[in-house]
Amino acid sequence: MVWKNPWYDPSLQHHTPNGFRNTHSVGHQPGDVERWRKERKAAGLPKPPVLGYENFIRQWWQPVELNELSEDGVWWLGHASVLLRLNGRYLLTDPVFSRRASPLSFAGPERKTPPPISVDRLPIIDAVVISHNHYDHLDDATVRRLLRRFPDLTIFAPLGLGDWFRRRGAINIVELDWWQRFVFNGLSLTAVPAQHWSMRTFWNRNRSLWCGWVIEGTNRRFWFSGDTGYSPELVTIPERLGKIDAATLPVGAYAPRWFMSAHHMDPQSAVALWQQMGMPLAFPIHWGVFELADEALDEPVTELKQALNDVAPITDKFRILKIGQYLSL
Repeated sequence: MVWKNPWYDPSLQHHTPNGFRNTHSVGHQPGDVERWRKERKAAGLPKPPVLGYENFIRQWWQPVELNELSEDGVWWLGHASVLLRLNGRYLLTDPVFSRRASPLSFAGPERKTPPPISVDRLPIIDAVVISHNHYDHLDDATVRRLLRRFPDLTIFAPLGLGDWFRRRGAINIVELDWWQRFVFNGLSLTAVPAQHWSMRTFWNRNRSLWCGWVIEGTNRRFWFSGDTGYSPELVTIPERLGKIDAATLPVGAYAPRWFMSAHHMDPQSAVALWQQMGMPLAFPIHWGVFELADEALDEPVTELKQALNDVAPITDKFRILKIGQYLSL
């Protein structure tokens, strides 16, 4: 039996009868995947960081130091995992604390930097916010550990992931489409567009949606971008929801650009988007943990520093954080 999209709304451009799609065409040509893999293997990519993995960890990693402050703030936990404190509530985005971003324990992308905190050391988490179902953003073992410690945890996810969480014991699940909003414990969470795709098995490509999230508290509006390529549609987020006060912007998994740019922003695109948004407080994510593309672990931050120096040499609004570092909002 052919699977049909139970949420299909023909009035919405990102809906199809068989799943979801981007509103701008970002398809690859037949043979592109094999071409990339062959070129990657032939060139021996990715290369290690310039000074090696141990020096990279010493430079760009630190254990999380939790504080007792009541101010709004974030800890970057590596890749797309962020611990956000807003209005005194703690939210966790795309938590991945496992050794691999893979359905297998013995194969798949392996962490090159360790988690800066364990599930057991986390503060009481009010909600987990998920952008999409790729293994480097939605991790089975991490979710199960979180639900064991916080059985009443609320999960925010894009359309199509509710059953996945229910099978793992989650009780409180909110599934939203792009631009839908939900009020939770004094916070407003809105699922917003991203240019990406979804897939966990060979038979469920694009059957669940992908998104970013705008989380609004009493005093500020925070945008968790999730995983996305650059799209003019991203600029409509502050236009529709209001000024963004703080944001995460992905800068990794961009090489080679001819293949990756449709679904992953590079540092230059992230800086351009940041400028279009009015240069809010921002920090880069989606780098420093997994080698998902051809660039070395340290290349995103090297290119980001240059891109920022080219357009905004005197600013501290785009902050490059260490994994585990805290940033006051």
